[in-house]
Amino acid sequence: MDRASVMRRRSLARRAVDPSSPVWRMDGVLLVAVAALCVIGTMLVWSSTRTWAPGATGLVKKHLLNVAIGAALLSAAAMVDHRWLRIYAPIIYLVTLGGLVLVITPVGSTINGSHSWIVLGGGFAVQPSEFAKVGLVLLLAMLLAQPVEGTGRPRGLDVVFALLATGIAVGLVLLQPDLGTAMVLVVITMGALVIGGVRKRLVVLLALAALAAAAAVWFLDLLEPYQVQRFTAFLTPSTDPRGVGYNSTQALIAIGSGEIFGKGLFEGGQTTGRFVPEQHTDFIFTVAGEEFGFLGSVTVVALLGVVLLRGVRIAQQCEDRFGTLVAGTLVCWLGFQTFVNIGMTVGMMPITGLPLPFVSYGGTATFANMMAIGLLQAIHIRERPY
Repeated sequence: MDRASVMRRRSLARRAVDPSSPVWRMDGVLLVAVAALCVIGTMLVWSSTRTWAPGATGLVKKHLLNVAIGAALLSAAAMVDHRWLRIYAPIIYLVTLGGLVLVITPVGSTINGSHSWIVLGGGFAVQPSEFAKVGLVLLLAMLLAQPVEGTGRPRGLDVVFALLATGIAVGLVLLQPDLGTAMVLVVITMGALVIGGVRKRLVVLLALAALAAAAAVWFLDLLEPYQVQRFTAFLTPSTDPRGVGYNSTQALIAIGSGEIFGKGLFEGGQTTGRFVPEQHTDFIFTVAGEEFGFLGSVTVVALLGVVLLRGVRIAQQCEDRFGTLVAGTLVCWLGFQTFVNIGMTVGMMPITGLPLPFVSYGGTATFANMMAIGLLQAIHIRERPY
């Protein structure tokens, strides 16, 4: 082989591992943690749906397709300079808002008691409220990124616009009604306000106002009957174990029966017998508890913890205020949803229908979660010195 050929091959090899390439500057730990959660989630979805009527394997294949599409969205989001998103944040928010409006028209469809979906055909459906989380994160970061000169606090008018944008999104989501997603949107806003440097006094007042609004909704009987039953089951699950407390009771039985090491994949009696409803989506953590045991459950929690910690690290290291707000608010979103999902399976939180990020079966939720990780990677790539 002549010298020219050798030099050409070396040049191509250097390009393949160019450290200045965005691919090589991603947060590898974050990617590995998300990939591990997706693998575990696929196994749990397979286990919880394999005993279904014909077409069960098709559900696993569909889940794998959703994960693959999510991975493509993650890659696309990571390649975008997050600073440009600050310019297009209002447009992205309005597009997601349009999806929420479309849902409450005849175009929307009702699934599992919630009019939150747009059916596309071929067994696929889109839940616009999941994308609304991404749109709200970007808009809030844009509004709160410009502080008053000489202070670290955003302008009062920007805070008003942020609250107005949240109120519109939450209102449309409550019309579906989807109380769980509405809670996530509120937490996203509270997180953005705290990270943005809003006075603590205002944050406390807003928190009290949110509690007062929740109390008013409860006492004015504005909730759907099934939502009231979910809160009743959370407060007193043992009073009606075969009725409103059935889900909570069976979830605890499934998790407890796994003990330390679990019964093994595909060996869970509660999972095989389908005693826990929605075990492949909202209650997928019960499958981990029964079949992988305490150690497997801790592994899932630890991996989710790694995702959150890497997100916090990215937010702390970012020198761009907009990037810090985006990263920190994304962590609030994923952290709250993780806490609520696992909490409702162990009786610590009411059942709200929120899936476990990167683990539960889902299409739009998977896409939104992967886009969130892509945005974290985009911030990490641009802020990491080369």
